[in-house]
Amino acid sequence: MSEPLLEVRDLKVHFPLRGGVSTPGGVVKAVDGISLDLQAGRTLALVGESGCGKSTTAYAVVGLERATSGTIRFDGRDITALKGRERAALAQDIQIVFQDPSSALDPKMTIADSISEPLAIAGRSRADRKARVAELLDRVGLPAALAERLPSALSGGQRQRVVIARALALSPRLLVLDEPVSALDVSIRSQVLNLLLELQRDLGLSYLFISHDLSVVRHIADEAMVLYLGTVAEQGPVDAIFDKPQHPYTKALLSAIPLPDPRAQRNREKIILSGDLPSPLSPPVGCPFVTRCPERIAVCADKRFPLARGDAGTEAACVHIGERAAG
Repeated sequence: MSEPLLEVRDLKVHFPLRGGVSTPGGVVKAVDGISLDLQAGRTLALVGESGCGKSTTAYAVVGLERATSGTIRFDGRDITALKGRERAALAQDIQIVFQDPSSALDPKMTIADSISEPLAIAGRSRADRKARVAELLDRVGLPAALAERLPSALSGGQRQRVVIARALALSPRLLVLDEPVSALDVSIRSQVLNLLLELQRDLGLSYLFISHDLSVVRHIADEAMVLYLGTVAEQGPVDAIFDKPQHPYTKALLSAIPLPDPRAQRNREKIILSGDLPSPLSPPVGCPFVTRCPERIAVCADKRFPLARGDAGTEAACVHIGERAAG
């Protein structure tokens, strides 16, 4: 297998908190030792509940958050600590699409100005910018007549297409997609997802896809990484994770996906997790999932388990997987 386009090793992003007169300080361990590989032309999805560290990981990749430790390599180059002009130059290769297209667009700028802004910063001529805007609007399925309109005149789905067009302006190789369809109506989501698949096929793009919706992940991703409290619970090919999940947390997430067949929905096993996500200020000493896990045993409270390969082709950080692997 070729070298990955994006390679992350033991990434940690910690946020120190300043204590007060009556409250001690501490450290929020938003991301606590994540490693991943993303091959060129592929899609890796980071999934999990709010607060699991998926967006913070994405922001560290694009430079919006600073890594506390670990390394981030893009196309063999260490980009972990890039700043200033070097980080700005990387925007030609890595772009991000945010969740809410309304807040991602300047309400006072026309669609043409928003899409062409990265081109203007790159020093492209006015004529080049105009031609590129027309090309990009066509590429994302929008009529050229929208170019001179303001974002308020567009629907949510159209605005997200504009944001995608702007991300493509400099012909990047990697798109970081942070919940790109969660703010859209259900009827529009499949259209935008199909657009992303079409763009990937035609342009050879790689996607780091952030989502809490596993049904969306199965539609678009090649591989998935299930995160919990800033750590990796399970990772592997999407089909293997859906067909035979190994980690109790993955099983619980999958059991919450509604099934189209009402009879199957009524008869399926539902895993209801008790309690809330622990605070990243004081995570459990042992397995991060121990406080909510229906399969926990005594040793889980005291020991963290590394990823171990199960019999379904995925790797999971669970004592039961480790026992089977050792056996």
